[in-house]
Amino acid sequence: MQPSELIASLQKKDKKAFEEIYRMYADNVYGIVYNIVRDHEIAEELTQDVFLKVWSKIDSYSEEKGRFFTWILNIARNSAIDKTRSKNFKKSSQNLSSENFVDIIEDKNNYAAKVDSIGIKKFINGLEPLCKKVIDLLFFKGYTQKEASEELEIPLGTIKTRNRICIDKLKKVLAV
Repeated sequence: MQPSELIASLQKKDKKAFEEIYRMYADNVYGIVYNIVRDHEIAEELTQDVFLKVWSKIDSYSEEKGRFFTWILNIARNSAIDKTRSKNFKKSSQNLSSENFVDIIEDKNNYAAKVDSIGIKKFINGLEPLCKKVIDLLFFKGYTQKEASEELEIPLGTIKTRNRICIDKLKKVLAV
């Protein structure tokens, strides 16, 4: 079944289409969520929540507004960021084991693994270094534009402009 047919079936609340969509995108959603929350249990829970949102909000998806894959990943990213900003998550993060910090330190610059988790490594690698950094912080690590500005020591307006330029470049590469 073609992706557009699957989406149409999903909009008619077809459970088989939902199962196929889940099979196709669950690993990608999990990868995005995990890279933000850094906890397997929470990532699994959020992945399930994302697909419940997909099921309940499928009527709000419009092909004219963007690709279905992008729509799902935005739901995943936003859900993960919302989770990291919740009080319960912040409290649980205060008691992390030292092993988690070792993982974070070792993984902090492991950009290739993060990008590869959603299958766009080869496309992002073609971008200039600043674009890689901006995309990594904003989309894979869940930074706000203000936080990315502080991390990269670049004015907020510049981050916003670079983000737009970098995403436009990535869209052109993906459209080829």
